[in-house]
Amino acid sequence: MYMPWPPPDEDWFADTSDQPPPDHEDLRIEALVAQRLSSDWTTRSQQISVAVQNRVVILLGLVSDTTARQVAGELTWDVPGVFDVCNTLRLVGQRRGRR
Repeated sequence: MYMPWPPPDEDWFADTSDQPPPDHEDLRIEALVAQRLSSDWTTRSQQISVAVQNRVVILLGLVSDTTARQVAGELTWDVPGVFDVCNTLRLVGQRRGRR
């Protein structure tokens, strides 16, 4: 599975002691989504990170084509307990929008 680098604006050394611990259901969903993405031939070699908050799954990273992006979303929706999916996967070489 792809191991992401931290985004530039993320502070991995920040004090997070005041934040609530992750919900056990969110952890379960995250593990199931990651397992499904890593076992499907369409998505296993893609650069996909999974984050879950309040049963909403956020897919981050780069994929090689639109089929991989679509399959990743469909596999995620099939996980029991998922409330919503935010598929922010981008195609390799796709430029970000203007700011």
